[in-house]
Amino acid sequence: MSRALAAMLALGVLAAPAPGWASGLEVRLGAFFPRAQSNLFDDTSELFTVEDEDWRGLSGGAEYSFGLAEHVEMALSIDGYSRERDTVYRDFVRENGSEIAQTLRLTIVPVGVSLRLLPTSRRQALTPYVTVGGDVFFYRYEEIGDFIDFFSDDLDISADSFESDGAIFGGHAAAGLRVPVGDDFAITGEVRYQFAPRKRMGDDFRNNEIDVSGVSATLGFRLRF
Repeated sequence: MSRALAAMLALGVLAAPAPGWASGLEVRLGAFFPRAQSNLFDDTSELFTVEDEDWRGLSGGAEYSFGLAEHVEMALSIDGYSRERDTVYRDFVRENGSEIAQTLRLTIVPVGVSLRLLPTSRRQALTPYVTVGGDVFFYRYEEIGDFIDFFSDDLDISADSFESDGAIFGGHAAAGLRVPVGDDFAITGEVRYQFAPRKRMGDDFRNNEIDVSGVSATLGFRLRF
């Protein structure tokens, strides 16, 4: 994993900007809509009061891009998404009738290299583009709170925490639009689909698979230099 990541990042670093083509730095903010199609999400929805759509949340990131040719750019990016949900057991309560509460937290950090095609001049009033690229998705999933021991005769309840983290290789495809504001600034809008195979988790969730795929929609601000 570390060798492949190093090779991917080295490709972006060694591909120096072509003379005469500007580079730029973009920051963006928006929302991420996880696909949530794995048994991890199925199990949490069955056991706790959380639905797949509850994992939708804020995302954002930064990107450095540079021109390779008149209508082609390469970009290095890092993005982040984190969502925390307070839940209780759907079908179980304490002997006194009170709820058994937990907090679930999912974090995904894509680190990517992109190739972007801009079919029109960068200085036109509207500049559409399409992007494809590869990513390493670093993830962390946590459950913190009070949990039932279903292997105990009395279904004992105790405070505990469970977690798993790792990395998955995948990619993304995106379409976007740049709207220039002066000579060196632009507002950007982008819709991106990130994809990766479902991965068997480790640590406290060895019997689960995680799905980090999904759609993001962002607005950004780009500085050209």
